[in-house]
Order: sequence, then structure tokens, then C-alpha cells
Amino acid sequence: MGPVSPTNRRPQRLRGYSRTVTTERSTQPVEGLVQRTLTRLRSIDTAAVPTQLKAKTLADLYAEHRVRLVRMAVLLVDQPQTAEDVVQEAFAGLHRNWSGLRDEYAALAYLRTAVVNGSRSVLRRRRTAREYVPPHQVTARSAESMAMLSVEHQSVVEALRELPDRQREVLVLRYYGGMSEAQIAEAAGISRGAVKSTASRALDAMSKLMAERSGSVQ
Repeated sequence: MGPVSPTNRRPQRLRGYSRTVTTERSTQPVEGLVQRTLTRLRSIDTAAVPTQLKAKTLADLYAEHRVRLVRMAVLLVDQPQTAEDVVQEAFAGLHRNWSGLRDEYAALAYLRTAVVNGSRSVLRRRRTAREYVPPHQVTARSAESMAMLSVEHQSVVEALRELPDRQREVLVLRYYGGMSEAQIAEAAGISRGAVKSTASRALDAMSKLMAERSGSVQ
């Protein structure tokens, strides 16, 4: 792999997806609320992770991206230990395919797709397992991370957990993963049009959930 200069780009809002949540105090786009919440989580998870300008090794990628990938998986599967397993398997696959990847960006794309597919497999197995415990009965994030969020942002995380799997996946990849529509489409194995329509439905659902939580009627 050649040297790569890492960047931290703030995700652009998905065009045409602004939805509004009405509360007693204010009216604000739910998309902005979701974006601020997941961006805040991302900044908490990566605050202490240094970046490098030199060419990345597998060990570098593990040190720099593991925490974010685990948190992303937690948001998808709800259980921290399961999320750890999903990410470990993703890195094991990356190790097996390392020689065939052209650069850091290809490696990260591989990891994101592996985490999404691994999370989907977990959710499929859960739906058929007798002992499955619904997400709302599981501690979805560490107490430390949740304690660093405002009450409003904690409510967003809780509402995300009530979305259908695919809708939650698209919002998490976009606003926590900071991924573009094209990157989400690649990682999720769907078209860009499907990304847009799924995001729109997800934000509609989030708007309703947040309104219900606030006790207001839109």
C-alpha cells in the first residue's frame, strides 16, 4: 500500500431527507438530531486514536479503526461482546485478503462490508433462536459512552434501536460511519437509490418515535 493522508470529513446531509420533530420547546429537523448524536458518539470513540501520514500496515488499521468499527457494530447488533466478535472476524478476513487490496481505502471498504455482513448474520440467527433477548433488554452501549451523551442524544440512540434492521443500518453507516451514499451502497450491497429511500423511511420513523417519546403529536 502507498502512503495515505487520513481525513476526517463531516458527513453531508442526505438531500431531501429533512424531517421535523416537534417538542414543547422547539422544532428541529430529525436528520440534524440524528447526525449530531452519532457524530458525537464517533468523536467520543476516536478522541484518543492517533492518525498517521505513513503507509498503513494491518496493525495500524487495527489500532486506528477497531474502536469505531466495534461501536458501529454495537449500534447494529446491540450487544458489545457480539459486536467485538463481528469486528474480530472482519479483521481476520482482512488479514487473509491483505495482499489483494490496493490501499488503505480498499481495506477500510472491506472492513465496513464485513462488519455489515457479519452484523446481518447475527441478526438473522437471533430471529430464529429461542433464547433471543430483544434489543431493548440489552445494554447496547457502554455506560461510559452513554454517560458522555446528553439526555436528548441518549433518546436518539434508544429510538435508533427500535428501527427495522436495514433502516438502522443505513443511518448508522451514514452518520456514525461518516460514509457517502456510494460507500453505503457498496458496504450494504444495495443501490444508491435504495440507500436514499431507506434513509427517507428511517428518518420518517425516527420522527414519529421521537415525537412519541416527547409526548407531542406532529
